[in-house]
Amino acid sequence: MYNAHRGMVPAPNSRLNELLDQVRQEFDSQQNRTGEYESNMAQQVSEMELVRQKVYNLEQNQIAIKQRYEEDIARLRHELEARGGPPSHANISGLPPHAGISQPQPPAIGHGPSNLFGGIMANPPGQGAPGLVPPTQDQQQQQVPPPHPMGASQGLQQGTFGGYPPSHGMNGGYNPQPPQTTASPGPGKGRVNRGPPGPTTPHQAPSSAYPDARPSPQLGRPPSPLPPHQGHQIINNLADLELDNMRPEQKREGADWFAIFNPRIPRVLDVDLKHTLNHDSVVCCVRFSHDGRYVATGCNRSAQIFDVANGQQVTKLQDESVDKDGDLYIRSVCFSPDGKYLATGAEDKQIRVWDIASRTIRNTFSGHEQDIYSLDFARDGKHIASGSGDRTVRLWDIETGREVLNLSIEDGVTTVAISPGGEYVAAGSLDKSVRVWDARNGNLVDRLDGPEGHKDSVYSVAFAPNGRSLVSGSLDKTIKMWELVDNRGMMAPGLASRDRMGSKCVKTFEGHKDFVLSVALTPDGRWVLSGSKDRGVQFWDPRTGDTQLMLQGHKNSGMR
Repeated sequence: MYNAHRGMVPAPNSRLNELLDQVRQEFDSQQNRTGEYESNMAQQVSEMELVRQKVYNLEQNQIAIKQRYEEDIARLRHELEARGGPPSHANISGLPPHAGISQPQPPAIGHGPSNLFGGIMANPPGQGAPGLVPPTQDQQQQQVPPPHPMGASQGLQQGTFGGYPPSHGMNGGYNPQPPQTTASPGPGKGRVNRGPPGPTTPHQAPSSAYPDARPSPQLGRPPSPLPPHQGHQIINNLADLELDNMRPEQKREGADWFAIFNPRIPRVLDVDLKHTLNHDSVVCCVRFSHDGRYVATGCNRSAQIFDVANGQQVTKLQDESVDKDGDLYIRSVCFSPDGKYLATGAEDKQIRVWDIASRTIRNTFSGHEQDIYSLDFARDGKHIASGSGDRTVRLWDIETGREVLNLSIEDGVTTVAISPGGEYVAAGSLDKSVRVWDARNGNLVDRLDGPEGHKDSVYSVAFAPNGRSLVSGSLDKTIKMWELVDNRGMMAPGLASRDRMGSKCVKTFEGHKDFVLSVALTPDGRWVLSGSKDRGVQFWDPRTGDTQLMLQGHKNSGMR
């Protein structure tokens, strides 16, 4: 019987297998959950590290800002003491601790009343109060064209070390357009600003035009000579010298201009008025041809070219297809190296390349979304760099008619320059930085800022003729000379495209009493020129940092 019923008993491991399957399924489920938990934990740890890094960066930025405020406060206290103010322990402006000094908001390069060009034209010289209001039509009729550092109307004569090559103008094509940082005078066309406002721009007050050749009553001269006890601390502040107290060999005077030579260093330059080039509207920009024979100016609706030898107008370039209503100011001009073409940048966001001989437009480049403040031709004559308030630097090919590079930054571009060898493009910006890119591939190879950099917006940059140095001018009233080197100590332009520069500031030129709006170098690189809102043009020795002379011949800001 037992054996007969044995086949009815279920297999002994059937239930066990079922239980094992359930355990296996539960194990797999728990393992999957563990993986998810570990993934979530890793993600949260990564997010915490990111937050920690951001907090650290904020702390470092706060420390840097505090340090800059403390430096500015110390500098202001020093200036106040130097002028006979209260002692350094006095609480300047009564601000609470950590409040820092009162600084203007970062300006926006926009259009109409809030653009760069209008800002510089709206305030009296020496006043730093921001305001971006272009003058009215009535004011414009009384306004004098702003001066420029190269002084199209001034001739330069060399002293002890020989003359400048007659085949070059003072620009020599080495320096970029200044920021054209004056907002367009006159009632502009209604435009819309892009982005939040940026650093405030300088302003220039309207003033009456020169009625005749009599001495200008607007040429401001300080009431007292330099205090003797300050010595070399103010050797470059030539605007503080009383012209009437200078010896004859330390000055030159004309009917409506004067020059003061630094009394503490040997005089090796001379300067005289060569021509006065009259215009019907405000002159926004000036540029010499590479051979120095011609000078171009940008005005309302037209660019004009003059013969440097006789001061006569050679041609007037105006796009007749443009709507005749309202103003259209030319903010930047630049000759091609062979002198056949003139590039212009205007308020309508267009770049026009003119054939000078036929007075026809060879190329029209569109793409910028705001006004074009600066242009520079490459030495090969094939490429043009442009800088705009739309926060971009662009490189254009005039043979193909196409955009080659589009380089974006965080703030408005005020000035651009191409190195003599064509390897690099430099740009100054409202964010206080100078950037240098490889022109072949658009890689950013250096950013000139930080503790040794400018403390305010950069409005002009210029490469030295050797291509190894760069000069920049800023609203902080200084000019800086930078030595371009890579991190291995090699001098540019021997830099490989993959390398990153480690450039350094080798000289800071101080002496202007207001915003520095334009800089340039002579073709031989022996002099740095600067134009300022203080209406002065200064000639600097880059080897010593001393100013040789200060020239005043305009009633408005010295812009180029």
